[in-house]
Amino acid sequence: MKHLSITRFGSLLIAFSLVCIGRSMAQSKPWTVPKEYASLTNPNTNNQQEIKEGKTLYTAYCTPCHGDKGKGDGVAAASLTPKPADHSSPTMINETDGNLFYKITEGRTPMPQFKTTLTEKQRWELVLYIRTLCKTAKK
Repeated sequence: MKHLSITRFGSLLIAFSLVCIGRSMAQSKPWTVPKEYASLTNPNTNNQQEIKEGKTLYTAYCTPCHGDKGKGDGVAAASLTPKPADHSSPTMINETDGNLFYKITEGRTPMPQFKTTLTEKQRWELVLYIRTLCKTAKK
């Protein structure tokens, strides 16, 4: 648990640091994902334990920008350009698992990359959890 609070503090620090960067380096192009990622499918089994792990990771790494419910309204979101994605949006359903995995892995200003911070399994767990957020948007 101590590790998680240190991780959360680090995530918040990164998010706030990116505020200045985000203002000066706004993205004007769509986020293009290489074709080889688009067809990737999540190797995790979508069980409750993996979703729970994904939620823990999301809380630690993603909520500063994307917010607790994934709406793109985290504490750092107001100052970021471009704005964080709304993971609860029905448009997220159109994102392939591979697209989400790529974006988490590689990042793009102001979003940091997580390819060295999180294991491949953890990044796929995040994809599973993000899927639960966009399913609740359909109701």
